[in-house]
Amino acid sequence: MKNRGVVINEPAVIAVDETNNRVVAVGREAKAMLGRSPRNIRTYHPLQYGVIADYDATEYMLRHYIQKAVGRYMPGKPRVIVSVPSGVTNVERRAVMEAIIQAGARKIVVMEEPLAAAIGAGLDIAASNGSMVVDLGGGTTNVAILSLSGVVISESLRVGSHTFDEAIIRYLERSKAITIGCHTAEELKMLIGTAIADGRSLMADVRGRSTETGLPAEADIDSQEIRRALREPLEHIVRVVVSILEKTPPELAADIADHGIVLTGGGAVLDGFDRLIARATGMAAYLCDDPALVRGQRGRQGPVRNGQAERQFL
Repeated sequence: MKNRGVVINEPAVIAVDETNNRVVAVGREAKAMLGRSPRNIRTYHPLQYGVIADYDATEYMLRHYIQKAVGRYMPGKPRVIVSVPSGVTNVERRAVMEAIIQAGARKIVVMEEPLAAAIGAGLDIAASNGSMVVDLGGGTTNVAILSLSGVVISESLRVGSHTFDEAIIRYLERSKAITIGCHTAEELKMLIGTAIADGRSLMADVRGRSTETGLPAEADIDSQEIRRALREPLEHIVRVVVSILEKTPPELAADIADHGIVLTGGGAVLDGFDRLIARATGMAAYLCDDPALVRGQRGRQGPVRNGQAERQFL
């Protein structure tokens, strides 16, 4: 909000008591219930792959956040900017607009996600110079070439940080015969996950449920195994990035070669993701200071990981 900055930063998760169709939690509180809620409470993402999967739940969630941000008794309805994936259809776009109007918005500006990410990253999108943005979100990855305040060419794929978590869960079920939840998979990804080999071998002790006996179990896993688990979704993203570059007009391709590729989105903090993109394209790749909120660029170094022990316990 103007003169206040970020006032709400919550995940798009909702928990509903299906016995009486009543919402019991929204946002961080609901996310903490994932995999832990009673059987009568359904905890889920009403937005999936960047589009609305449950209209009523999305409308409720948006109304909750708007009221939390501006106050329940605000005299006028707020203006809202909403970002949508590049490949969204007109039907999906209208559904988003209708949900936000019903949630209490006065005026809506719909913007493609890579364009919004570029503005947040501090890029001069109005210039004639070409810019390339890779926005790796929770459900989608958007890759776009921008120039003169518009999208020249873009592609959206339904691969994101949630896909990484699911890939880790499947890998552990196959190779370690252990089932873990989404929270544990996300922690594994952030603590010891890497996109490329860097000579380190970080270890973690993971606790979950044995797929063979059904009893609690634990297993050791290292960063190389996490990298193998993430190989397929990462390769998919790299192929799209290279494909977009191959379709880019020569003049804009020269600009991108000079200025590099900007990486945004919460999924971009995966260790080594910037170096993976740089290696695949032969161009510099930069990570924003705060990729989840895309405020300002961080310079030419790769992501800095928090200090951590050689062995983590989850």
